[in-house]
Amino acid sequence: MKRILYALFLVMLCTNVFAQHKQDLRVLYVGGSTDSSDDSRSKTVDPNAVKIRMAAFEECLKQYFTEVAAIVGSEYKEEMSANYDVTIFDGKIPVKQSRIIRKGANGETNYHAGLRLSEDFEYPTLLIAEAGEDIGRSIGLKTDWYCLCLDADAHHMNLDHPIFKGPFETTITIEEKPTPEDAFHYEYYTGKLPATTPMWKVQTKGYKTHEGFRVGMVSRPWGFADSPDTEIISSGVCAKTIDAVAIGRHGNFFFWGFAASPSYMTDEAKDVFANAVVYTASLKGQRVIARKYYDRAATKAYLKENIYLSSEDVYKERIKSDKEWYAQQAEEKKKALEKKNKGEKLTKKEEYVLTIPTREYQPQPFEKYLEKYMQDAFKIFGTDYKAYHKYMYKNEPYLYGAAMFYKFIVDEDARKWGIANSDIRILDKAISVLEKGKNKEECDRAKRILDRYTLCTFTDPAQWRNWFETYKDKIFFTEAGGYLFLVNTLDNTVPGNDYRAKRLQQAIDSINLPETSDNEPVATGAKHITIEGGKQFIIVKLGIRTGYHIYGNVSDQDPYIPTKVELVLPDGYTQAEVLAPFGTPLGTNGTTQYEDEATFIIPIYGDAKDGIKVKVSYQCCDSSICFPPTEKTIELPSA
Repeated sequence: MKRILYALFLVMLCTNVFAQHKQDLRVLYVGGSTDSSDDSRSKTVDPNAVKIRMAAFEECLKQYFTEVAAIVGSEYKEEMSANYDVTIFDGKIPVKQSRIIRKGANGETNYHAGLRLSEDFEYPTLLIAEAGEDIGRSIGLKTDWYCLCLDADAHHMNLDHPIFKGPFETTITIEEKPTPEDAFHYEYYTGKLPATTPMWKVQTKGYKTHEGFRVGMVSRPWGFADSPDTEIISSGVCAKTIDAVAIGRHGNFFFWGFAASPSYMTDEAKDVFANAVVYTASLKGQRVIARKYYDRAATKAYLKENIYLSSEDVYKERIKSDKEWYAQQAEEKKKALEKKNKGEKLTKKEEYVLTIPTREYQPQPFEKYLEKYMQDAFKIFGTDYKAYHKYMYKNEPYLYGAAMFYKFIVDEDARKWGIANSDIRILDKAISVLEKGKNKEECDRAKRILDRYTLCTFTDPAQWRNWFETYKDKIFFTEAGGYLFLVNTLDNTVPGNDYRAKRLQQAIDSINLPETSDNEPVATGAKHITIEGGKQFIIVKLGIRTGYHIYGNVSDQDPYIPTKVELVLPDGYTQAEVLAPFGTPLGTNGTTQYEDEATFIIPIYGDAKDGIKVKVSYQCCDSSICFPPTEKTIELPSA
């Protein structure tokens, strides 16, 4: 009996000691995925496998934290995160705005991912594997889908980072292993790699050693750390560059690219993951500053790849490897077909091989190959790729690659001044030119530069100068964030960081209104735009002739007719509240009026083939008379 009581005492003692080490955090785990690669890539998942993975995370988290709740993604609502210190996303959550594919003005295809979280989502968040893409793409996170190819080991860890230090004690066992074979394909970018690399085992299983096991995700390293709201913490074994991001942070979002549940994490990794949750909780109050909406925009690091690929030697290597690949596919298909004809069971890979059409390899002509990488410069240099290389290296300080599919242009304005577009002196120069205001050509260049490299919408040189002098010590340049100078601040009221405000102002300026007259003192125009993150707006602009006004808010004590903007939306669209301008006071009853110009903005959600009708009603008056109430309808084609 004494032995039993002593054993119970030890159990209680151990339990209490462990409980004392629990962190007092409230954690919400949002699941819905499994440990299977098939389920993670398909629209439907095995509900039992989901339950098993969710239970593994819940059990593990409860060992480290005082309060843990687990729900499936379909049950999640944003307001839930307000009740927790950390939200962990490991499954798909409801879509607020479906993905949108639009054709641009130049015929290019613009893809906007589905919106799952609001852009101003401020709660500390941990994203597991492809949740970094599913949730992050539309709100401009740098946790983009470089490759769903992360295996079980980490390397190039920043072991000084807090997640490796505590509060839970960690042991990191480092083992020298062969450098990932695929990384050698990118030595033109990283430089020569060693034969072996120090590694840390994160998972007990990986897709390379266990067929069908869940695959993790890495994000693009280029420009990931070019803004002060980010950190790169670790890379991992994958099919991409040696520095692809496997663990990192952007604003209040922590990215854990490894895909295994705690059932398949090493004990060491469980402790580090728990520390990552604690670290994520410390991100309260942080926010995303630089937003990466275009995952394939070319940062200047891409120049190394562009130069490497646009050469005759690589072209010949490509032909050789393509021939070998076609021959290999043909041989694999032949063997799979023989196996099928014998009635033998095929592997999933063999089943897939049989679906690949048999094609004879036709190498791409050298000229076409070069044009793909040289793009517009091919018209100038033709097949003289060495001259092209020299030209690109010479103009590297002036390369601009925002919102374009792996494409560069040389900014002739920056080159004219001989100042790199990433050098803050280019802003000072542009503002100085506007302040002097003597040379129209130079002033036009200054306006283009300020418009191209900032999100500010100032129209007065004094406003530009005040902004620059106030924040110049906090201004930084981000290529991944859109080739922009932004302000390192968590204050979202500071001018210069609002992507949406800039795009809306550009759209407003692009609406050309007809001339007004004394007979038609109000001109109307409207536009349907889709901006970064797939956000859609209807913009309605009213131009009001000098000496006339229309009414905004109208008091019950006044007889005037307020201006109204209404949408007639086809099936597939819904709208939010109309954002109306404030107007200026008219009298003392609370009535306001609009003079000169009034712009209304209506956020809309959805997608439809049919166009949208905008109905605008108002009453226009001058100081002595009022026109009869007017209603106009503007028809907008589907965007």
